[in-house]
Amino acid sequence: MSVCLFDGHCILCSGAVQYLLRHERDHDVRFVSIQSVEGRALALQYNIDPDDPASFLFIENDMAHAKSDGVLALLTHTGGAARLLRVGKFLPRNVRDWIYDRIAQNRYRLFGRRETCLVPDAGQRHRFELPRGKI
Repeated sequence: MSVCLFDGHCILCSGAVQYLLRHERDHDVRFVSIQSVEGRALALQYNIDPDDPASFLFIENDMAHAKSDGVLALLTHTGGAARLLRVGKFLPRNVRDWIYDRIAQNRYRLFGRRETCLVPDAGQRHRFELPRGKI
């Protein structure tokens, strides 16, 4: 199982999750808002401040991928136009992470902030839950 830990208040992050739900190839990624109880626990487990997250995480095969590595790992599960962003793997990590950090630090100013987290519809709600014992 793969887990995407995201900022549920960030409009960019929530929009990315909605895109992934529409374009995911295998439908096996679980999405966890960092503001949820499970999300806070995962963030703390991986040394991310859940009250001021500077990165999202993509956890796959018990390996956590943060920043641009997380984006690239998550993109391997998608179809659609976003898969073209995988060409970023040819950039050095420090360049990719610098770009990631600039977007992450300014995400609320550039894209906006929701007061409430993304609420999935009934057909997708199971994708936002972790099986017991997976934290």
